[in-house]
Amino acid sequence: MKSVTEYLWFCTPSRRGYVNITTQVEEILRRSGIREGLCLVNAMHITSSVFINDDESGLLADFDDWLEGLAPHDPVDSYRHNRGEDNADAHMKRQIMGREVVVAVTEGRLDLGTWERIFYGEFDGRRRKRILVKIIGE
Repeated sequence: MKSVTEYLWFCTPSRRGYVNITTQVEEILRRSGIREGLCLVNAMHITSSVFINDDESGLLADFDDWLEGLAPHDPVDSYRHNRGEDNADAHMKRQIMGREVVVAVTEGRLDLGTWERIFYGEFDGRRRKRILVKIIGE
């Protein structure tokens, strides 16, 4: 059994954003040499997310609108967490979109569905955050 750990770093220019990270994860898998196993991709910050879905701009905009409707950023003072901060909504958006994904590795490739892509979701951006990629297998 072999294990590989690498980190991806992101600093989105806006408060919220969605980044397709599939290619970066595939490159880590390729370098690992692992042919069969599992790949964990984990957002290591409490106001960001990793999730799998379709890379279609309309859908990503719909996610953003939907999340903002569920946990609006403004008014900032409507959240108890925001006494001294302004990111309570980002914590809630992360909770909805998820912390991590696990993808099977089959014959040296991420075993994703036809339209599935791995995304980094940022809900309190403009600062550097990291993502863990851990691949275990043979």
